[in-house]
Amino acid sequence: MGQYNVQEAKTRLSELLNLVERGEDVVIAKAGRPVARLVRIEPPTRRELGFLGPLHIPDGFYEPWTEKEMGVAEE
Repeated sequence: MGQYNVQEAKTRLSELLNLVERGEDVVIAKAGRPVARLVRIEPPTRRELGFLGPLHIPDGFYEPWTEKEMGVAEE
């Protein structure tokens, strides 16, 4: 883990980001006092919605509703 003052970090930002990509932590200091740390961000893992399971769509699901299903009152 390296420590760099703000001015040096501004000048060498691309180089510091390369170090972070390789897994190293970089500390940025202000007047010699550490104030921030650059760390690698791990890409998020792909999440799957497995709690529903396979869905079964009944036959006729996409068929138009009958008047009874729509609740049309007879006059």
